[in-house]
Amino acid sequence: MINKTVETAAELLSARGLRLATAESCTGGWVAKLMTDLPGSTAWFERGFVTYSNEAKQEMLGVAATTLERHGAVSEETVVEMAEGACRNSHADVALAISGIAGPGGAVPGKPVGTVCFAWLGRGWTTVVRSMLFEGDRDAVRSQAVELALSGLIDVLNTNE
Repeated sequence: MINKTVETAAELLSARGLRLATAESCTGGWVAKLMTDLPGSTAWFERGFVTYSNEAKQEMLGVAATTLERHGAVSEETVVEMAEGACRNSHADVALAISGIAGPGGAVPGKPVGTVCFAWLGRGWTTVVRSMLFEGDRDAVRSQAVELALSGLIDVLNTNE
């Protein structure tokens, strides 16, 4: 299922002449890897940021220290700033951002293992933000996050034709 989702996202980006940047934390570049597995991806994939640490989120994407202090790395506020930074620090037209707690540790009060936040934005579009609680082990959480990130990208592209 993931391969078809990747192909659909690539087709939509290509057909619209848009380029994508990814800002990934808990998925460690998995979305970028899947996108660049496709031949010809240089036409619609601009770059990926793997910003696992808070320092990387701040240095590479410009996430505010106050956002991280107030809301944490796994928050809708943080992924919005990650997506904005991915667009700002690239030549991309569209960005997606993911930050979550894949486990087995890392849970904090109100944010259990499996909590993942997403943001999708395009230049001139309204930013879409979503939080999910996935079940399963680390690999299952990450896999589900990748699938949702890609299906969310498709939804955003279809909504903003």
